Amino acid sequence: MLLIRHLWLLLLLSLSSISCAFAQNTDWEIYKTRFVSEEGRVIDTFNKISHSEGQGWGMLFAEANNDRATFDRIWRWTRKNLSRPDVFLFSWRYDPLQKPPVKDPNNASDGDVLIAWALFKAAKRWNESNYETASAAIRADIVKHLVRDYAGYTVLLPGISGFSEQESLDLNLSYWVIPAFIAFAIKEPGQPWSKLIVDGQRLLAGSRFGQYALPTDWIRLSENGQLSPSKDWPSRFGYDAVRIPLYFIWGSALTTELKQPFSEFWKRGEMILPWVDVLSGKTANYQASAGIQAVRALVYNDSAFLQKQPQMTDDYYSTSLLLLSKLAASPQ
Repeated sequence: MLLIRHLWLLLLLSLSSISCAFAQNTDWEIYKTRFVSEEGRVIDTFNKISHSEGQGWGMLFAEANNDRATFDRIWRWTRKNLSRPDVFLFSWRYDPLQKPPVKDPNNASDGDVLIAWALFKAAKRWNESNYETASAAIRADIVKHLVRDYAGYTVLLPGISGFSEQESLDLNLSYWVIPAFIAFAIKEPGQPWSKLIVDGQRLLAGSRFGQYALPTDWIRLSENGQLSPSKDWPSRFGYDAVRIPLYFIWGSALTTELKQPFSEFWKRGEMILPWVDVLSGKTANYQASAGIQAVRALVYNDSAFLQKQPQMTDDYYSTSLLLLSKLAASPQ
């Protein structure tokens, strides 16, 4: 009961943080104009493809701005083009230049979580039971197909297939959308959402690699509980892992101890880096994007970034991180 009351307080904080920044500037209009097609496809401008996570982000931004028409457009396109026929989950990648545009049916669990959360929030905002019905179906299949007890942890698999070996699992902690798990835990206290939050913190605490003690984008959990950078991806704290402090701060789950490696890496007064190889120590030789700088501002509890608007030089990912950080930081 204490955990549920704690989660309830966290959810109240999350629900109270409807973005005043969104309400008083043109962030969402800029985002819609640049990245959302007339059909409702959220376009990654780096390679012109779309991702299930981007569809989820677009739905979250539309809900936060009380833009039901755009929310429905994005949701309709997502259902039509990314829904899997076998489960209530979504294929992760859509490339309009390929035939068919969805060649890989595998899902990405962060996209599934984000879409389910956006629908959950939309059901409350617009008093629409169909959204909640869809969210509940997605949540049920996330639990059924993607949540697993393994090596003493409750974990979220990155997808239905491709991440499990005989003696280990590969995990991505940037898929732990903590505020969504909080909302789901309150709605469904009998499901493993609370365990995912607690064990996400445990996994993060155990994923301190190299001289910077940072997690990598992809982490390997062995059957005996050991954590290491996955050998199948670069050993970087990079463009995935930068979302870890964002989602953990948003869900009030980044304790002072868990925050320390991020604040040490992004020290004030130094060049803000987008990535580091935790094993070799090699870093990027260029400045982090505005979106990553917004995540850094969250780590430092620096609200000055709330006044920044997306620029034409900011790509889809940077702009998405900026808008997500504003939602996470909004005091009202």
